[in-house]
Amino acid sequence: MKKLAVILAAATLAGSLAPQLSSAQEAARWKQEARNVTITRDDWGIAHVHGKTDADAVFGMIYAQAEDDFNRVETNYLNSMGRLAEAEGESAIYQDLRQKLFIDPDSLKQDYATSPAWLKKLMNAWADGLNYYMYTHPDVKPRAIKRYEPWMALSFSEGSIGGDIERVNLRQLQAFYGGGPVTIEPASGVLPPPEPGGSNGIAIAPSNTINHHALLLINPHTSFFFRSELQMTSDEGLNAYGAVTWGQFFVYQGFNTRVGWMHTSSAVNAVSEFLETVEKKGDRFYYKYGSEERPMIAKTITVPYKTASGMANKTFTTYYTMHGPVIRNTDGRWVTIELMNRPQIALIQSYMRTKALNYKEYEKTMELHGNSSNNTIYADADGNIAYWHANYIARRDTSFDWTHPVDGSNPKTVWGPVLSVAETPHLLNPRNGWLYNSNNWPWSAAGAYSPRQKDFPSYVDVGEESARGLHAIRVLTDRKNFTMESLRAAAYDSYLPAFAIMIPPLVKAWDDAPSSNPLKARLADQIAVLRKWDYRWGVSSIPTSLAVFWGSELGRMVNRRATAGMSPEKYSANEGTPQQQLEALAAASDKLSADFGTWKTPWGTINRYQRNNGDIVQKFDDAKPSIPVGFTSSLWGSLASFGAHAYPGTKKWYGTSGNSFVAVVEFGDSVRAIAITAGGESGHPSSPHFNDEAQRYSTGNLRTVYYYPSQLKGHTEREYHPGS
Repeated sequence: MKKLAVILAAATLAGSLAPQLSSAQEAARWKQEARNVTITRDDWGIAHVHGKTDADAVFGMIYAQAEDDFNRVETNYLNSMGRLAEAEGESAIYQDLRQKLFIDPDSLKQDYATSPAWLKKLMNAWADGLNYYMYTHPDVKPRAIKRYEPWMALSFSEGSIGGDIERVNLRQLQAFYGGGPVTIEPASGVLPPPEPGGSNGIAIAPSNTINHHALLLINPHTSFFFRSELQMTSDEGLNAYGAVTWGQFFVYQGFNTRVGWMHTSSAVNAVSEFLETVEKKGDRFYYKYGSEERPMIAKTITVPYKTASGMANKTFTTYYTMHGPVIRNTDGRWVTIELMNRPQIALIQSYMRTKALNYKEYEKTMELHGNSSNNTIYADADGNIAYWHANYIARRDTSFDWTHPVDGSNPKTVWGPVLSVAETPHLLNPRNGWLYNSNNWPWSAAGAYSPRQKDFPSYVDVGEESARGLHAIRVLTDRKNFTMESLRAAAYDSYLPAFAIMIPPLVKAWDDAPSSNPLKARLADQIAVLRKWDYRWGVSSIPTSLAVFWGSELGRMVNRRATAGMSPEKYSANEGTPQQQLEALAAASDKLSADFGTWKTPWGTINRYQRNNGDIVQKFDDAKPSIPVGFTSSLWGSLASFGAHAYPGTKKWYGTSGNSFVAVVEFGDSVRAIAITAGGESGHPSSPHFNDEAQRYSTGNLRTVYYYPSQLKGHTEREYHPGS
């Protein structure tokens, strides 16, 4: 018995020491990886990360991201893996369910196991970097993810799948799987029409530049503080600079020594919905496919969520057909959805394009078809400019209207193979010397040299021209003298083409109104101001304030959708009656007077930038300092976008989305770039880099990018190894 007790005691001791031993072994490995990495912080706090290998660079860049804003890194993975409710509670259950319908840990683990060795090394380094950060910062308390595993990187592998998944309506999903209708709460407060999402990308050929070098504008429109700005280099040839979505280990929009890339959201029909014919037999559901009745796949999904008394679980039985998961019930028919879900391929493409050094190499990455619905605008040091429209477009029968759910029982609606790059809208070196995309259709991407709509299936793009598209064409056409500075100025051009279309009918409505109309005299001064307006925004502009409040009010009156997605013809066709236009101007004047004392309020008094803390969702306060911003919502055609509105307790409008990162890049014998990040690099209010770019951001005053070590000299705050 005594011998047995000794054995048991030894076993117990070994068991208690095993985790500590493992942790010690891991810590030793992490420290070794850290010694292979150097992080140089410049005088804007931006991390320039160098590793001996690409994997070392990944280790260092994710460590640097965690230093700058660990909360955003973790939150992105809580969201991507369907684990947000573990941190935020019951309110996030259906958001998690939506994600888990597509993102399955077991599948991701299999993708990891079958990944090429080089990709495994990067994913291993990514997990090590995050775990080492938590190891060296025990004061940082993760909300839910206590340890990162390499396969987790596959849950957030590119830029568009998340947006594709978000097309699934949460209220409809809850109504289907939650067992009853969901009440839609009315919006509170007075809000402008919904802010258009998306981005601007412009490429200029050497023939249209003074220095005879290609230029690229990188201008994503996202929520503020959505991406980190950094550089990652290695002795294996990596040298990428740009915007990195928090938690990802590749530069999503940026450049290297030879090429640059920008992604914009497209209106490609990359997601399809199917009306299923479902019948229950016994305890199983079946769906019709041709003459067959196929059993639906039933999958149990458990969503853990935080409560006041600890963790709880909510379990769902979800259903799938060959098309994808059931997401709602429409008129008694179940609706399924199909979208691109290729995490391994997407991650390979996302990383490999950062190392492409010429057009052929970059085009080869496009042939992987791992970037779903995002367009790509490209420029390089060889003088090439290019445009690719979307990247994963399934071949489909054009006799069906793919903008609406199609009959899932009809075999003709099955997705075919992906269209090749050559079969999708694509431009290489158009004769006009420029190309662009502002989330509008591709048929104006290079003016007269654009792809022709008739040459492509209808589902390739279901969008329209936009106010920003019209604006881009205006600033690009017939110009042969572009420089970095003039391209920057074009990106901040103050013209508002939507109002150039919308205001003249308003003025005419007033001109045509009889003197007996009480609004005639009441609005005389406002009309006089708008009549002589040049349709340009500015912080001192009174007509900008009046026009934005009027356009927002009119939009509510006629229940108009976001203007940025409308063709010019639809602007004038959906403006309401002349009387409604005048009534909207009166209401806008009243609102301005009530909130600011007079309708003659300069735009900069209203439109403000404010960052009070590191919270992902900011609480704004009129009593706290803020900065005036001249540019408007892209809704009105402003290329520089600032999506702002009033919040509970505020009169002023505060921006939360739009220009988040802006860069202009010139490709020659060496690369030159200027850039700005909304607010600052750090998410910590105590950091000097929390808000040090705010003033520059508000005026479009881009700073020099320190791309080469020689540029960093004299501009270095700190150089260190991770953990030191």
